[in-house]
Amino acid sequence: MSAPEGFGPLFRSSPLLDLLGPFYCRRDDQRRLVVAVRVEDKHCNHGGTAHGGLLSTLADVGLGYAMAFSREPPQPMVTVGLRVDFCGAARTGDWLEVHAEVEKLGQRMAFASARIRAGERLVASASGVFHLP
Repeated sequence: MSAPEGFGPLFRSSPLLDLLGPFYCRRDDQRRLVVAVRVEDKHCNHGGTAHGGLLSTLADVGLGYAMAFSREPPQPMVTVGLRVDFCGAARTGDWLEVHAEVEKLGQRMAFASARIRAGERLVASASGVFHLP
């Protein structure tokens, strides 16, 4: 299954993301980073829907990367807190996108919120607090 036009491989990965991925990204119309993944069987729970752990990882990566790469040069960040509220389901084949909004990017702490969508369907909302080392 391919990524929609405009998306390319996520430019920074980790052993966990390599295991869960592939992850993709693009810049939206306002130059904000959008992180995405296509739901595969390996991402699903016994009920056939995307596991909450996948959605939480996607939220963490989407929020953190969107904030880190909103600065030049990119600002390293460490997750302090993450809240994810699940409000819908995603199934194999669904394309999930994280659209993050930077709320505050200070000297030591950063705050953001995001929506995870499968097309027009809201699957989860998230908020994160990050430490800037």
